Amino acid sequence: MSQGVAVVTGGTAGLGRAISRALAGRGWDVAVLARGTDGLDAVVGEIRDYHRRGLGISTDVSDREAVERAADQVERELGPITLWVNDAMVGAFAEFLETDPDDFERATEVNYFGFVNGTRAALSRMVPRGEGHVIQIGSALAHRGIPLQAAYCGAKHAVQGFTESVTTELIHRKSPVRISTIDMPAMNTVQFNWVKSALPDHPRPMDVIFEPEVAARVVAYVAEHPRRRTWVGFPTAKTVLGNRFVAFFLDWYLAKTGYDGQQAPDKTEPMLPTNLYRPVPGDQGARGIFSDSAKSRSLQTWYLRHRVPVVAVLAGSAVALGAGLIGVARKQA
Repeated sequence: MSQGVAVVTGGTAGLGRAISRALAGRGWDVAVLARGTDGLDAVVGEIRDYHRRGLGISTDVSDREAVERAADQVERELGPITLWVNDAMVGAFAEFLETDPDDFERATEVNYFGFVNGTRAALSRMVPRGEGHVIQIGSALAHRGIPLQAAYCGAKHAVQGFTESVTTELIHRKSPVRISTIDMPAMNTVQFNWVKSALPDHPRPMDVIFEPEVAARVVAYVAEHPRRRTWVGFPTAKTVLGNRFVAFFLDWYLAKTGYDGQQAPDKTEPMLPTNLYRPVPGDQGARGIFSDSAKSRSLQTWYLRHRVPVVAVLAGSAVALGAGLIGVARKQA
């Protein structure tokens, strides 16, 4: 039985690729919007391996009209869209003053306006029907900016404010359509192999690194259990809470560690061409080159997906323990 029709932007590589597979594995028909045709062909094949319908549409999400045309095609070929996941991203690693203004604007067009365009396409179809769910793939960096990624951090902060505004409008309308934001930790994705970089060494994710499948499982769970905001991994929670209470300390700490912490001098293989303005040929898959240090499990994300039975077991244990103590007390009396 189908869960419905899902759209995943940027679903050919990295986290988006893992999300596309995770949704198909849980019974969703999945349409993928991305630029590279090689990756689209590959991910549609994987979706069909799960015996789900797959559709790949070559789309630059910064192009509002192209996103609308893609949404129309999805509904013609697969049916009404019930889930839309905004994930597509590009990046440029450099100090702000050393970043080409065109590169900064291009990153903003994809990482911010790509989410705006996707949200508009989704809600304009979902709200009149009174059904649907939009998931914004956020980041710990939507709460705390770090050096060398001003364009990405700025866009993620903008998506957060934009989503909060739209959420209040849906509540005002008394619309049942939901919007969820899932803030991600550092992940081992191909992003760090095709990001445009001015760094002397190979760029790398900062802090603890997770395989993208860890986060994709959370996205698939939230798709079926909508909640307004979800933090993935203890490092994300640490970053968000740290910025709320000790932002001044993080300013100093990141100025001291944020440059070396985003470079991997031990990775000497050549990077791929940058995908900032055009897709990179070939199928790059979900994972990057940091599997030697990436975690494939997270206790925090396991708890997120199993908290109801865990709480039930703990509550039952507490009741049983309390009953036992009362029984002992009565015997002693």
